[in-house]
Amino acid sequence: MSSLKAVVLITGENSIRGSLHFVRDPNGPTHVKGRITGLSPGLHGFHIHALGDTTNGCNSTGPHFNPLKKDHGAPADKERHAGDLGNILAGPDGVAEVSIKDWQIPLSGPHSILGRAVVVHADPDDLGRGGHELSKSTGNAGARVGCGIIGLQSSV
Repeated sequence: MSSLKAVVLITGENSIRGSLHFVRDPNGPTHVKGRITGLSPGLHGFHIHALGDTTNGCNSTGPHFNPLKKDHGAPADKERHAGDLGNILAGPDGVAEVSIKDWQIPLSGPHSILGRAVVVHADPDDLGRGGHELSKSTGNAGARVGCGIIGLQSSV
């Protein structure tokens, strides 16, 4: 079986733009790779949200993708949402180079992320450890500044 591929185009406020590619090797993790520009320098929460709905911008993408009904956490935590991908780092030029491998974001099967949304947040994700009332649900990552819907990519 060949590897499955998906793509998302990120758009957002203040000319935030980017594209990310998802490649799932058979029996391996999904690799998320790409770049996002137009961000403020620093860390930004980076998540898969449950809904591929951008009718009201990034606000209509719903909560973090969480098929196993767990608390929010870091990507390496046992207790985490499937969509918890931690933070991406934008350099002084506002560009974030993304390269993440994760086992909980398959491109097929009952917990597939196809048709769901990638959301970039204004603030860092506290990975569920911040003690804020939103830490265990959103990582207190702030406003949704960019997003896009994950779709199958052509194999040609």
